[in-house]
Amino acid sequence: MSNIILGSGPSGSGSLTLQAPNTNSNQTVNFPDASGIPMVSGNMPAFSAYASTNTNISSSTWTKVQINTELFDTNNNFDSTTNYRFTPTVAGYYQTNFTGTNSASGNNAYWAYHAIYKNGSAYIGAYTVIPSGIMQNFSNNLSQLIYMNGSSDYLEFYVNVYVPSGTPSYGGGAGTTLASACLMRAA
Repeated sequence: MSNIILGSGPSGSGSLTLQAPNTNSNQTVNFPDASGIPMVSGNMPAFSAYASTNTNISSSTWTKVQINTELFDTNNNFDSTTNYRFTPTVAGYYQTNFTGTNSASGNNAYWAYHAIYKNGSAYIGAYTVIPSGIMQNFSNNLSQLIYMNGSSDYLEFYVNVYVPSGTPSYGGGAGTTLASACLMRAA
């Protein structure tokens, strides 16, 4: 049998705390002072981060994007300094998003791949061919619901750009090359 502890908040809002029967952990349900669905507080990993600088890369080579500036990281599961990866510690289904922006000099045709990697292998990707003389910058947007086991699964973000001459790059800055993930449903 669970223990129930009632609490109250300002303006008629309140919370209900339930103690799990077989553990010493508590889960709190918050009831806002409005109609809607109660939110369960607790350990619900989410992050949003971006690559802060424009980075030159080798043509035709898969390159891990150094997403190094966090907007938020609710459970410290995103490594923005060494491995540039998301390793959530709660098993479940994560809405994952990646926008990769690439540029190339000159008037040549080129192609660009962007991919979300899971555990070191491409999980989902997008491929675009940019005709010569059309544009020099291009973005691909990826969005996928991905199951993560909460212990060893991790996500990384990669680009691969081909240019016949010159040096390609991926864009830096808050609005150009960014990634995010959020737990949508625990397993």
